[in-house]
Amino acid sequence: MKEFIDQLRWRGMLHDVIPGSEEYLSKNKTIGYIGFDPTSDSLHIGSLVPIFILKHFQNAGHTPVVLLGGATGMIGDPSGKSDERNLLDKNILKFNEKKLKVQFEKFLDFKSNKSNRAILVNNYDWMSKFSIIDFSRDIGKHITVNYMMAKESVKKRISKDTTQGMSFTEFTYQLIQGYDFLHLYKEINCMLQMGGSDQWGNITTGTELIRRKENVKAFAITCPLIKKSDGSKFGKSEGGNIWLDKNKTSVYKFYQYWLNISDEDAITYIKVFTFLSQDEVNELIKEHNKDKAKRLLQNKIADTVTVMVHGENDLKNAISASKVLFGKSSKEDLESLDDNTFNEIFDGVPSSKISKEKLLKGIEVENLLATETNFLKSVSEARRALKENSISINKKRISQNIKITKNDLINGKYTLLQRGRKNYYLLIVN
Repeated sequence: MKEFIDQLRWRGMLHDVIPGSEEYLSKNKTIGYIGFDPTSDSLHIGSLVPIFILKHFQNAGHTPVVLLGGATGMIGDPSGKSDERNLLDKNILKFNEKKLKVQFEKFLDFKSNKSNRAILVNNYDWMSKFSIIDFSRDIGKHITVNYMMAKESVKKRISKDTTQGMSFTEFTYQLIQGYDFLHLYKEINCMLQMGGSDQWGNITTGTELIRRKENVKAFAITCPLIKKSDGSKFGKSEGGNIWLDKNKTSVYKFYQYWLNISDEDAITYIKVFTFLSQDEVNELIKEHNKDKAKRLLQNKIADTVTVMVHGENDLKNAISASKVLFGKSSKEDLESLDDNTFNEIFDGVPSSKISKEKLLKGIEVENLLATETNFLKSVSEARRALKENSISINKKRISQNIKITKNDLINGKYTLLQRGRKNYYLLIVN
């Protein structure tokens, strides 16, 4: 059981620890929880950090609890936020809960007969039964305003030079999160809360509430916030969050995110986002440093995380999609892509439309390259390019003038023109 803290430490996933937590965990099978925000119907890759912590916790023999903040999601956590958050109604939150549970089940064991199978709870189930009078009397009187005001998340918002300030709703958030810990302690003997380092203030309010009401010492651990080496937020791309739901972020785009991380980030992420042993990680880093051009770490992370989130078949499809742009591929590889992935791969590539009637008659390839598309400047340039063997149609080299027909369409919709390795043009049939 001591393995849990050791795992977090060498992986760089340990930040704050309440004194005594490590000793307690090394001697006791423990129930511990992390709270997740259910304000979307999908988790994103930033959520993988706490999920991996819970998985390490379960692997070490402890019982992980996923707490969905159905109640707190209706209020809004001020931690790390500069503005009040839009609030969602309970029907949306209930729908989100069902969707999120499916994603958690890909990582955590909820169904086996093991004594430490994972538990999923929603704090709306108990918070919705509280009246404001009961909550103020039974909980509020145990935590002073002075204590709450001293929290960093509160001080930052109140000291802001803004008319918006901080609402009473968000001010009470730490009390409600603190009560979650107290409730889980009383109901299932939960002794540990975990989370990101930005949650330390809210988490310690829970341990303080348990101490004052139950005269029991509870424990807490936080993980540092994972960032990119350039200081920007992990899990974001130009298009926003990288989601675990393939309908929000395609598997190809998900796979490419990991494949394109920097060498510096890869050394950090191989520890955080895989379950490889310390010896295996050190060996991979050593091999990677011998020839960084091979991107050994990036490939290992991309393969591992994509399989965990989406499965083997989706990984194979993502690799096939990547080969289309960055490696050897064929018309069959292009035809294996679904429409969304195909369009994502060639997003931004110059394109034009052509009628199917023209293709029925057939178009000389030199005219297609120049007159019909302006991919090349002139027919004479097209002829030179064909002689130089630098033209490909649907990833197949064309060295002479031939006719392009409807048989050269990918899935009945596209023809991919290419000059050299990197110059693409997409012909789309009306």
